[in-house]
Parts: sequence; C-alpha cells; structure tokens
Amino acid sequence: MRDTTKHKGMRNKLAQVVAGKGIKDPKVLEALKAIPRHLFLDSGFEEHAYQDKPFPIGAGQTISQPYTVAFQTQLLQVRPENRILEIGTGSGYQTAILLHLKARVFTIERQQELFKRTKLFFTKMGYRPKKMVFGDGYKGMEEDAPFDGIIVTAGAPETPKALLAQLKVGGRLVIPVGVDEQQMTVYERKSEKEFEKKTYGGFRFVPLLEDKN
Repeated sequence: MRDTTKHKGMRNKLAQVVAGKGIKDPKVLEALKAIPRHLFLDSGFEEHAYQDKPFPIGAGQTISQPYTVAFQTQLLQVRPENRILEIGTGSGYQTAILLHLKARVFTIERQQELFKRTKLFFTKMGYRPKKMVFGDGYKGMEEDAPFDGIIVTAGAPETPKALLAQLKVGGRLVIPVGVDEQQMTVYERKSEKEFEKKTYGGFRFVPLLEDKN
C-alpha cells in the first residue's frame, strides 16, 4: 500500500472529526494528520482506516479508535525528548503518534504474533522506538525507569503498582481502569510518595493481561 493524496485528505477529515469531539491539542491533531493509519491495517480493510472506530488486528486485539488514541495522547502531555513507556504496542499506531511528537518511546507487547509483525513493520517503515520488547506490561520496564510518561492501551482491572513506581516526579500515567468498562485515569506523581489521581469518563478496551508465572 502507498500513502496517497486521497489518504491525506481522509486524515484531514478524521482530524476534524476528532477535534469536533473535544481534542484541542494542535500537536496531537497534526500527528493524526501525519501518520498513515491505513498502513497499520491489513490492506483489505483500507476503507475502514479513517473512520473513527476501533478495528481488529489479530490475536484478539484491536487498533484503538482514533479519538481514543488522541484523547490518551492529549492527557499524556508529551514534550519532545520525553521518555514514554507504552504498554501494549499492538499495531504500532499509538507508537507512531508518540514518535511523531518526538518522544523517546519504550514499548511492550505481550502477544508474540503482534510483537513479531509490528517489529518487522517498524523496520520497514523506519519507525524507531528506543526499545521494543516482548513481555508483561504489568511489570513495566524497571531497567529503563523512570519515565516522563506511561500510557496503557488496554483495560486494567486495577492500576499496576510497578507502573506507578516507574514514573518520574512530575510524570503522568494514563491508564483505563475497570473490568467491563474502564474509567480513563491519570495519575500525576507529585513527590516520591504522593500521586494526584483524576478520571476522565468511560471507555472500553481489550483487557490488559498479566503473566501469572
């Protein structure tokens, strides 16, 4: 697949739709216009790429709705050179948005099929996260902590303590918390022991799976 003028026009319309739903950050909207979402889907589903909806990507996972990607990214408040930990690489679309915002991205995927496919895709497309690993997102990436921001792209029944521990003071964790429906939750680390917690409405995500071994 190629990225054509038609695709760019569809992305501009998608950014308008997402802006109409309340996304105000101009850098996030520019990232939506820049990243060719259709390349992250199987070529047979190209017509779905610029609709504001999630879509299956295999291994029981989905590429998140563009509005949800933009909403989480806006809450994360990414600045250039921020060290961002992403839990759930999936198709790599959220990773690409973060890279466009000039973040240094560390990303974890626990579905081996997706991990292999997306790693190959990143190489082909020239997307270069600082680190991509196959592993358990509940544990985070302690050896590379602390992080300026952590974004979780699956629904967690509770907030993993390991992720809170890996935030810098001043850093933000954006995580959907809940079982059937999740509340989008932001933790901002105010000091070594103090976190401020805010919630931003209901969403539905595939579940964040924990390795019990």
